[in-house]
Parts: sequence; C-alpha cells; structure tokens
Amino acid sequence: MESKRQQKFAGVLQEELAQVFQREGGAFLPNTLVTITRVRVSPDLAVAKIYLSFFNTTNTTLSINTVNAHAGEIRYKLGARIRHQVRVVPELTFFVDDTNEYVERMDHLFDKIAKEPRQKEEGED
Repeated sequence: MESKRQQKFAGVLQEELAQVFQREGGAFLPNTLVTITRVRVSPDLAVAKIYLSFFNTTNTTLSINTVNAHAGEIRYKLGARIRHQVRVVPELTFFVDDTNEYVERMDHLFDKIAKEPRQKEEGED
C-alpha cells in the first residue's frame, strides 16, 4: 500500500516524464509513441519503477532496452525539470506494461469460448 506522499510523488514523476518523452523521446525512439501507464515509488522516494506502453513499434523488448540504455539521460532531464520540487531525483527503472496485450489475449479466449457449441447438461432435453 502506497502512502499519499508516494502517490503524489509518483503523479509528479508521471507528468514530468510524459513531457520528457513527448519532447525528446524521438531522439532515441523515432516514430514510436511512448505512454507512461504507471509509476511506483519506493517508500524513501529514491527508486521509481516506470511502466511504459509502446505504440507503433514491432519489438517492445528492443524499445524497453533502448529506454533503459538512456535511463541516465532521462533521469538528468527529469532532474532539470523537478529540481525545485524534490530533494533527490529517484533512480529510474523502466518496464513494459503488457496490460493491453493481456486484455487482447483474454478477449480472444472469450470469443473462442463463445463460438464453441454448448453441451447439454444432464437433465436437459
């Protein structure tokens, strides 16, 4: 359970990182739209886990590896934006948010189940 302080800080990080990716994300991920879906912050606010969703990309593994390779640069740009609001800029770790893929897979399974013929139960005629 996150405290109010963690939630507020995560919101600030999400907002500012969205601006960083919108303005300067094209330098290391051209023609790819990056959405920050969730931010989790440690209780001491020193570590942030950022979950990203990628659109217009064929290889999400390559995209997340590219973002993690530029994590220091992203952290520096984030620090320049929030330096007056926080004491310490957190260490950033990026992860793929696969919620959309999971939803699509579940929809596909439900559609497949719905198309199967129903079996009669005992007692039905």
